[in-house]
Amino acid sequence: MPSDTRHFPALRSLPRIEKLQINLGLVCNLACRHCHVESSPQRTASDENMSGETVDRVLQWLVRHESIQTIDITGGSPEMNAHFRRLVEGCRAIGRRVIDRCNPTIITAGYDWIPEFLARHEVEVVASLPCYLEENVRYQRGKNSFADSIDGLRALNVVGYGTKPTLPLHLVFNPNGPS
Repeated sequence: MPSDTRHFPALRSLPRIEKLQINLGLVCNLACRHCHVESSPQRTASDENMSGETVDRVLQWLVRHESIQTIDITGGSPEMNAHFRRLVEGCRAIGRRVIDRCNPTIITAGYDWIPEFLARHEVEVVASLPCYLEENVRYQRGKNSFADSIDGLRALNVVGYGTKPTLPLHLVFNPNGPS
């Protein structure tokens, strides 16, 4: 290791926290090969999912920390947490920007309320689509997952996602293996 470290840039933090990512748990309707936390339908234990009491404490904490303007909600599939809607509504009620990291197949798995709910609260959606090729999506997520993803994305489009400036829809790609 070189002894001269004068050319390494100084590290500095921002004066305040501006974004907070909240993981609601590990339960998910899928068990994707690329999932680094191994979320799946089998991850249903209450100690692996955020409780209503914790959601209330987070909302109270956010009221006291006004510098945090963006709340990024994730999880296995965060919408499967029983307290997801209360968290979104609470964050929007105190004027925070909310991002939902959504697996679009969840919409076709009995959660058809998601598009309208997210649109009503102007929640920004970051949707995961492992690949644009059906074969690769099937490999990562299982049979019918590509078609279910497309159907979920279309349901988001119907309520304005990707077509209205107030309803941004971002797609993220999850590559197979290191890249």
